[in-house]
Amino acid sequence: MRYNFDEVINRKGTNSIKYDFAVERGKPVDVLPLWVADMDFRTPPAVIDALVKVSQHGIFGYSESKHDYFQAVSNWFKTRFDWETDSTWLVKTPGVVYAIATAIRALTNQGDSVIIQQPVYYPFSSTILTNKRKLINNALVYNNGSYYIDFEDFEQKIIEHNVKLFILCSPHNPIGRVWTKDELIRLGDICVRHGVIVISDEIHADFTYEGSKHFVFGKLKPEFLNNTIICTAPSKTFNLAGLQVSNIFIANKSIRNMFQKEMYSAGYSQLNTMGLVACQAVYEHGAEWLDELKIYLAGNLQFIRGFLAERLPQIKIIEPQGTYLIWLDFQELKLSDEQLEDLIVNRAKLWLDAGTMFGIEGSGFQRINIACPRSILEQALNQLTQAINHL
Repeated sequence: MRYNFDEVINRKGTNSIKYDFAVERGKPVDVLPLWVADMDFRTPPAVIDALVKVSQHGIFGYSESKHDYFQAVSNWFKTRFDWETDSTWLVKTPGVVYAIATAIRALTNQGDSVIIQQPVYYPFSSTILTNKRKLINNALVYNNGSYYIDFEDFEQKIIEHNVKLFILCSPHNPIGRVWTKDELIRLGDICVRHGVIVISDEIHADFTYEGSKHFVFGKLKPEFLNNTIICTAPSKTFNLAGLQVSNIFIANKSIRNMFQKEMYSAGYSQLNTMGLVACQAVYEHGAEWLDELKIYLAGNLQFIRGFLAERLPQIKIIEPQGTYLIWLDFQELKLSDEQLEDLIVNRAKLWLDAGTMFGIEGSGFQRINIACPRSILEQALNQLTQAINHL
């Protein structure tokens, strides 16, 4: 491989949320962090080169993107997902969560119902509740190590609560499901039938494992494209979260205008210069790096799968079809959530994401980020083994 993903890079002392803020976030100073969706790998060299060039120029005034930026983004989605986009659809925001919160305010009123599928990425619920909307949960069904959608419950709750908006997580974080074409079409048909606008968070689209394929929600049917805000970003794919750049596609002009009006009302206009530069660079030159990274992550997945089977069979891995965030089932240990958190944090000295952050359906689960050098992953699993063996 051309890129060395085994290299351990010291991130302490860099103001990294992942590594430098354990105490501020209520964790012991010596925990090993594998929680937030932030990789321990350097971004592709093309990004570093592009950012150095801008830095050496030395002027950081207001910036905007031209057509070559859109061309880079558009070519990425055409090449990777066979999805043709239009430049008029594109709205750039500092992040997907910002876009979701903006869409909630733009497309619903206080007290309106917004439906999600827990256990799911926890900012979904916080953006709904802090904006004084009603959270409706179409809980995913956990059965025999896999998760499924309860479509009847989904439609029933939309009708019962007069739901206005659905936030779809595709691929799904934290359970790692890559929804099938049939599943997505069934969800989309229900939403169109009842006038529910869809926010499709597809930030993990670039990470699918062999045998699974990501479908851009708006590509499946013209009526879906007309009814959906499609949220994308290079941040998870290329480790650019700190540069704050996301590409939001809104084909419906009316929805787009409402979204932009709400965004401007918050006083936001141009993106960070460095974010624009980095995004264009990775979409133009980052494909080889990503392809090698996905091979490495598949190896990490195989490693954790084998380790648990051999040494910690009481912990079940929910086999992921996508993402580098792995959902682990600790229920066989028969610990309360407080006891499980104590085991993870204070005995194993690990910082993972507690399952209950993603909804009550996450009770007994933990999410671990495997986007790190294998030696770090092995260290974490050894620490977990020692802690469990001393229960």
